[in-house]
Order: sequence, then C-alpha cells, then structure tokens
Amino acid sequence: MTTKLSVLDQTPVIHGHSTADAIAATLDLARLADDLGYTRYWCAEHHGLRGVSNPCPEVLLARIGSLTERIRIGSGGVMLPYYSSFKVAEQFLMLEALFPNRVDLGVGRAPGGDMRTAQAVAAGDYNRGDIFPQQVGELVGLFDGTLPEDHLAHGVLLQPEIATRPELWMLGSSDFGGLLAAQLGIRFAFAHFINAQYGHRVAEAYRERFVSRNGSKPYLAAAVFVICADTETEAAALERAVDLRRVQMAYGLNMPIPSIAQGANQAFGERELTVIAREKSRSIIGTPERVTEQLHELQQRFDADELIVLSVAGSYPARMRSYELLAQAFELNKQNP
Repeated sequence: MTTKLSVLDQTPVIHGHSTADAIAATLDLARLADDLGYTRYWCAEHHGLRGVSNPCPEVLLARIGSLTERIRIGSGGVMLPYYSSFKVAEQFLMLEALFPNRVDLGVGRAPGGDMRTAQAVAAGDYNRGDIFPQQVGELVGLFDGTLPEDHLAHGVLLQPEIATRPELWMLGSSDFGGLLAAQLGIRFAFAHFINAQYGHRVAEAYRERFVSRNGSKPYLAAAVFVICADTETEAAALERAVDLRRVQMAYGLNMPIPSIAQGANQAFGERELTVIAREKSRSIIGTPERVTEQLHELQQRFDADELIVLSVAGSYPARMRSYELLAQAFELNKQNP
C-alpha cells in the first residue's frame, strides 16, 4: 500500500535555543522535506507558548514557499475563531497567487494557547467558537462563489483575483470536525497526536456522511506524532525527553521543549509515571522498522489517504534525521521523483 507522508511543524523551541534558532530549523526542515519527497508542509498556529513559536502560519508559509519548489505548503492550522473568514481567504489567495496549486488552508477552532492569551489575540472577543461552522461555510462560499445574496460579503471583490484556489481542509480531534467536514464536502485531517482513542471511528463517520460538493470526494489524513531514530538506544533517549514534555504539559508548565540531556537527567515519581503511561498511545517512537510497521497499521485502521507526521524531538538534528529515515523507509522519492 502506497503511503503519502507529509509534515506538520510547530516550530518548537528546544531548551538552550532561541526562537530565531527554531524558525531557522523550520526553514531547514522545509527544504529537506521538499528534497525528500514529502507531499505537503504544514505550519501550526499557537499563541503564548514558550515551547512553540509560530503565531502566524501565513507569514512563515510565504518564506517557506519561496525556499521550496514542489512540496505543497499550508496551515495546520489557522485558528479561525480569531479572525474574519474574508481576511483569511484573502491571505491564502495571496499565497496561492505566489505559489499556484501548492497551497492548503487548514482551519481549526481551538485557541492554540490559554484563554487569557486567546482573549488578548482576539481583542477580548475570543468566545466565538459557536460560529466556527458558519465561518468555515463562509470560506467554502468565498472560494467557490456561492455566498448567499443576504451575506455581508456577497458581491464584494475578493482579491487577489486568480483562477486557482487553496485546498480547504478541516482539522479536528473529535467527531465535531469530521462531521462538519463531511457536511461541507471538504478534506479532513484527524489529530491522532491529540486524541489517540477513537479517531478511526471519526474517520469512518466522515466517509459515510460525506456530501460531495462540485464533485469533491472524501479525503482523510491522520496526523501522527512520530520520532524515528537509527537505534533503539537513540529512540529511548528521545522518548524520555518527550515523556518530560508530557509531564510538563500535564502540570501546566509553560516551558521550552526539553532537550535530550534534560530528559536523561530527569527523575520521575509515581505520579509522573502515571501521566507518561497515559500519554504513550499518542506517540510512535522507535527505529524505522518499528515505526513503519505501526504507521502502516494506523493507516489501515483509519483507511487514511495520507499520514501527516509531527516530530518534536529533543534536538533539531534528531528531528531532521527522523524525517530522513521515514522518507527512506517509505521510499518517498520513488513516489514523488
């Protein structure tokens, strides 16, 4: 079974490194992913978190597009409740004008940070998740020219005026996003790295309830946390840093991503070990043989058209190596010569 692999990048800030280092590492990884044959490169939106450093994917995507040649670029995702659907449509049409037939617009409804920060981002008006379905419907209508006549933006010139459109995706970690994507007839990416419990059921419901729009067909991607290493020893060291990150998040600590050395030096008590055990199912970490076997199983369980890989490792070289090993194991350059 051929497997399409893509990249989800949160632009992680690893302990001992600066935000500038994190952004430079994102640009390096994007170039590498383009060379290795990955299908798409998505940037995530987060606010107020010391461990990740991209509050505006649309800006970084413009730079990534200029550094790459083939790979699709997109948001994984834009947190739509913060914004005007019309403005988001304009931003991604501009990206599409710059990089024709290469742009994805993935949208989600989560705040991508704590609620105080969310209110600051949205000028005190964040609690608008209830209109998220309406906003996504507006994007569909804006892109295909089907806004109802009584809509505020009906008849308003949407710029830039170009013939192509970004590919619209719904992002989600529950049945809400899957069913909304099905209703609107758009692509859906399930965040297995957030919810590892019942995503295959969400995927099944998405396909069963999909309503075609202008000939669209269901297309599903599973977004998975993966770290691939050359040896089991290296994989174990990388996993321990991930374990420390899980504990920090469970305790509500706003800190950079732990380094490999921090993971190695950290002692875990019974409470921390309980947290780590609870979170293990959200990650696939190991050698290429072990990782590819688990990814193939997950793809079959989801009946996924594509896997989107998130790798947050305790060093930037280890993250690069992880994507290299995956590309070799899945023979991506033979798929995308």
